Amino acid sequence: MLNAKNEPTTDISDLVFHAIKIAHLANNAAQEYFRGGLGIEFKADESPVTQADKGVEAEVRSYLEQQFPNHGVFGEEHGFEGQDCREVWIIDPIDGTRSFLSGHPLFGFLLGHLVDGKPDIGVIGMPALNEIFLGIPGQGATLNGEAITTSNRTRLDQSILFVNEGDKIHRDYPALFDRLMQSGQTRRFAYDCYPHALVAAGHVDSVIDYDLQPYDFLPVLAVIEAAGGVMTDWDGNPLNLNSDGRVVSAATPELHAQLLDLVNG
Repeated sequence: MLNAKNEPTTDISDLVFHAIKIAHLANNAAQEYFRGGLGIEFKADESPVTQADKGVEAEVRSYLEQQFPNHGVFGEEHGFEGQDCREVWIIDPIDGTRSFLSGHPLFGFLLGHLVDGKPDIGVIGMPALNEIFLGIPGQGATLNGEAITTSNRTRLDQSILFVNEGDKIHRDYPALFDRLMQSGQTRRFAYDCYPHALVAAGHVDSVIDYDLQPYDFLPVLAVIEAAGGVMTDWDGNPLNLNSDGRVVSAATPELHAQLLDLVNG
């Protein structure tokens, strides 16, 4: 494979082999901590971080450094190393730390591989559910090795809509929150990556999400797009390392357009 400057990049099949291996490694590591005694700290923004977050990311980084020493690594807990690299791995070791520390099983593990800042592989691991979603844009998405696709839903009033980070949206965008409460045929409140994974699998049609970081949405983006869906920021712009963390996922372009109209009033 060649990148934008016609320099060779790692073969996609080699990347996929290691991405799946890492997902199993991370899932097993997270399970060792889940519902056990956890040392919990709070970051400056008051979000919690556990021994599990640090431990899982450390294991993944060690693996990547051994297998891909010339790649950059950007993780939630240990920062960005190799920012000048054209190939970068991006990691969220425990997506949903608050779920994890409260014994709730819908926490995830996120891994993406970026070339020139764009994900060409995404992984959503759900350790407590023994599920691994893999997406390769242009080549399809799988759940535990079986092909998945988004639904064909095109109308918002007939869709299953998930509202992630609803408390923050209510606080910062009360008018939008009111509109969301009148939208969709079925709506649910949620957090973290799993609602987006369910869009890729065809069970949920749309997700509005807020206040995310690149390691929260870039791995998910690859899975959504690979499954046939659309994921952008609230203005409809492509997601990248500099996006503002307001995202929308949709099963179809038609539904995505209606969600953008809803978000922007």
